[in-house]
Amino acid sequence: MDIVSLVILSILPGLVIAAALSDLTTMKIPNWLSGSLILGFFPAALVVGLPLGVVGLHGAVAFVALLVGMGLFAFRIIGGGDAKLIAAACLWLGPSASFPFILWTAIFGGVLSVGLIVARRDFAHHVVGGPTWVHTLLEPKGDIPYGIAICAGALMAFPASALLQAFAAG
Repeated sequence: MDIVSLVILSILPGLVIAAALSDLTTMKIPNWLSGSLILGFFPAALVVGLPLGVVGLHGAVAFVALLVGMGLFAFRIIGGGDAKLIAAACLWLGPSASFPFILWTAIFGGVLSVGLIVARRDFAHHVVGGPTWVHTLLEPKGDIPYGIAICAGALMAFPASALLQAFAAG
Protein backbone atom coordinates (compact mmCIF):
# COMPACT_ATOMS: atom_id res chain seq x y z
CA MET A 1 0.00 0.00 0.00
CA ASP A 2 1.22 3.42 -0.95
CA ILE A 3 1.04 5.73 2.07
CA VAL A 4 0.95 8.87 -0.11
CA SER A 5 -2.09 7.55 -1.96
CA LEU A 6 -3.81 6.70 1.29
CA VAL A 7 -3.17 10.17 2.66
CA ILE A 8 -4.47 11.83 -0.50
CA LEU A 9 -7.51 9.56 -0.60
CA SER A 10 -8.27 10.51 3.01
CA ILE A 11 -8.99 14.08 1.87
CA LEU A 12 -12.64 13.30 1.09
CA PRO A 13 -13.44 11.59 4.40
CA GLY A 14 -11.52 14.16 6.42
CA LEU A 15 -13.09 17.19 4.79
CA VAL A 16 -16.68 15.92 4.76
CA ILE A 17 -16.33 15.10 8.47
CA ALA A 18 -15.00 18.63 9.06
CA ALA A 19 -17.94 20.04 7.07
CA ALA A 20 -20.43 18.01 9.12
CA LEU A 21 -18.91 19.22 12.39
CA SER A 22 -18.90 22.81 11.16
CA ASP A 23 -22.53 22.58 10.06
CA LEU A 24 -23.52 20.98 13.36
CA THR A 25 -21.87 23.65 15.48
CA THR A 26 -22.28 26.79 13.34
CA MET A 27 -25.00 25.95 10.78
CA LYS A 28 -22.46 26.91 8.10
CA ILE A 29 -20.19 24.98 5.76
CA PRO A 30 -17.20 27.18 4.94
CA ASN A 31 -16.34 27.63 1.27
CA TRP A 32 -12.73 26.60 1.94
CA LEU A 33 -13.90 23.06 2.75
CA SER A 34 -15.71 22.59 -0.55
CA GLY A 35 -12.87 24.34 -2.39
CA SER A 36 -10.30 22.09 -0.76
CA LEU A 37 -12.32 19.04 -1.79
CA ILE A 38 -12.32 20.25 -5.38
CA LEU A 39 -8.59 20.95 -5.37
CA GLY A 40 -7.83 17.68 -3.59
CA PHE A 41 -9.63 15.59 -6.20
CA PHE A 42 -7.04 16.17 -8.90
CA PRO A 43 -4.01 14.79 -7.02
CA ALA A 44 -6.20 11.88 -5.91
CA ALA A 45 -7.15 11.13 -9.51
CA LEU A 46 -3.50 11.38 -10.51
CA VAL A 47 -2.14 9.04 -7.82
CA VAL A 48 -4.65 6.30 -8.62
CA GLY A 49 -4.21 6.75 -12.38
CA LEU A 50 -7.72 7.71 -13.40
CA PRO A 51 -7.87 8.22 -17.17
CA LEU A 52 -8.52 11.79 -18.32
CA GLY A 53 -11.91 10.81 -19.73
CA VAL A 54 -13.01 9.45 -16.36
CA VAL A 55 -11.80 12.64 -14.67
CA GLY A 56 -13.95 14.55 -17.16
CA LEU A 57 -16.98 12.43 -16.30
CA HIS A 58 -16.42 13.16 -12.62
CA GLY A 59 -16.35 16.87 -13.48
CA ALA A 60 -19.56 16.58 -15.49
CA VAL A 61 -21.34 14.82 -12.62
CA ALA A 62 -20.16 17.53 -10.22
CA PHE A 63 -21.35 20.28 -12.58
CA VAL A 64 -24.82 18.71 -12.87
CA ALA A 65 -24.92 18.31 -9.07
CA LEU A 66 -24.02 21.99 -8.67
CA LEU A 67 -26.79 23.05 -11.06
CA VAL A 68 -29.35 20.91 -9.21
CA GLY A 69 -28.03 22.20 -5.88
CA MET A 70 -28.37 25.79 -7.07
CA GLY A 71 -31.98 25.09 -8.00
CA LEU A 72 -32.68 23.55 -4.60
CA PHE A 73 -30.99 26.55 -2.95
CA ALA A 74 -33.09 28.96 -5.02
CA PHE A 75 -36.23 27.28 -3.64
CA ARG A 76 -34.78 27.36 -0.10
CA ILE A 77 -34.75 23.56 0.15
CA ILE A 78 -31.04 23.36 1.00
CA GLY A 79 -28.41 25.89 1.97
CA GLY A 80 -25.71 27.23 -0.31
CA GLY A 81 -22.99 25.43 1.62
CA ASP A 82 -24.91 22.17 1.24
CA ALA A 83 -25.19 22.67 -2.53
CA LYS A 84 -21.45 23.31 -2.86
CA LEU A 85 -20.53 20.39 -0.62
CA ILE A 86 -22.77 18.01 -2.59
CA ALA A 87 -21.16 19.11 -5.86
CA ALA A 88 -17.64 18.77 -4.44
CA ALA A 89 -18.44 15.30 -3.10
CA CYS A 90 -19.90 14.30 -6.48
CA LEU A 91 -16.60 15.31 -8.08
CA TRP A 92 -14.87 12.71 -5.91
CA LEU A 93 -17.60 10.10 -6.28
CA GLY A 94 -18.19 10.40 -10.01
CA PRO A 95 -20.76 8.51 -12.05
CA SER A 96 -20.32 5.19 -10.25
CA ALA A 97 -21.00 6.42 -6.71
CA SER A 98 -23.04 9.62 -7.01
CA PHE A 99 -26.42 7.89 -7.11
CA PRO A 100 -25.65 5.83 -3.99
CA PHE A 101 -24.35 9.06 -2.42
CA ILE A 102 -27.60 10.92 -3.09
CA LEU A 103 -29.63 7.94 -1.88
CA TRP A 104 -27.62 7.56 1.36
CA THR A 105 -27.71 11.33 1.90
CA ALA A 106 -31.49 11.35 1.55
CA ILE A 107 -31.85 8.43 3.98
CA PHE A 108 -29.54 9.97 6.57
CA GLY A 109 -31.16 13.37 6.02
CA GLY A 110 -34.59 11.92 6.71
CA VAL A 111 -33.39 10.20 9.88
CA LEU A 112 -31.63 13.40 10.99
CA SER A 113 -34.71 15.52 10.31
CA VAL A 114 -37.08 13.21 12.15
CA GLY A 115 -34.61 12.94 15.03
CA LEU A 116 -34.37 16.71 15.30
CA ILE A 117 -38.14 17.14 15.14
CA VAL A 118 -38.52 14.72 18.04
CA ALA A 119 -35.63 16.24 20.00
CA ARG A 120 -36.95 19.76 19.48
CA ARG A 121 -40.43 18.73 20.59
CA ASP A 122 -39.55 16.47 23.51
CA PHE A 123 -36.11 17.40 24.82
CA ALA A 124 -35.30 21.03 24.01
CA HIS A 125 -36.91 22.35 27.19
CA HIS A 126 -34.74 20.01 29.30
CA VAL A 127 -31.46 21.43 28.02
CA VAL A 128 -30.01 23.89 30.49
CA GLY A 129 -26.57 25.37 29.95
CA GLY A 130 -24.22 23.76 27.49
CA PRO A 131 -22.79 25.11 24.29
CA THR A 132 -24.72 27.68 22.27
CA TRP A 133 -24.77 25.40 19.22
CA VAL A 134 -26.84 22.82 21.13
CA HIS A 135 -29.50 25.45 21.85
CA THR A 136 -29.40 26.60 18.24
CA LEU A 137 -29.79 23.01 17.05
CA LEU A 138 -32.82 22.49 19.29
CA GLU A 139 -34.65 25.69 18.34
CA PRO A 140 -38.19 24.92 17.20
CA LYS A 141 -38.41 25.29 13.42
CA GLY A 142 -34.64 25.83 13.27
CA ASP A 143 -32.42 24.88 10.39
CA ILE A 144 -31.29 21.31 9.79
CA PRO A 145 -27.49 20.85 9.62
CA TYR A 146 -27.74 18.79 6.43
CA GLY A 147 -23.96 18.66 6.16
CA ILE A 148 -24.19 15.75 8.59
CA ALA A 149 -26.31 13.76 6.13
CA ILE A 150 -24.06 14.77 3.22
CA CYS A 151 -21.05 13.54 5.18
CA ALA A 152 -22.69 10.21 6.01
CA GLY A 153 -23.81 9.74 2.41
CA ALA A 154 -20.34 10.49 1.06
CA LEU A 155 -18.68 8.10 3.50
CA MET A 156 -21.13 5.32 2.60
CA ALA A 157 -20.74 5.84 -1.15
CA PHE A 158 -16.96 6.42 -1.30
CA PRO A 159 -16.05 2.71 -1.54
CA ALA A 160 -18.04 2.50 -4.79
CA SER A 161 -16.14 5.40 -6.37
CA ALA A 162 -13.77 4.98 -9.30
CA LEU A 163 -11.03 6.48 -7.13
CA LEU A 164 -11.16 3.73 -4.53
CA GLN A 165 -11.81 1.06 -7.13
CA ALA A 166 -8.67 2.14 -9.04
CA PHE A 167 -6.67 2.27 -5.81
CA ALA A 168 -7.82 -1.24 -4.84
CA ALA A 169 -7.01 -2.58 -8.33
CA GLY A 170 -3.55 -0.99 -8.35
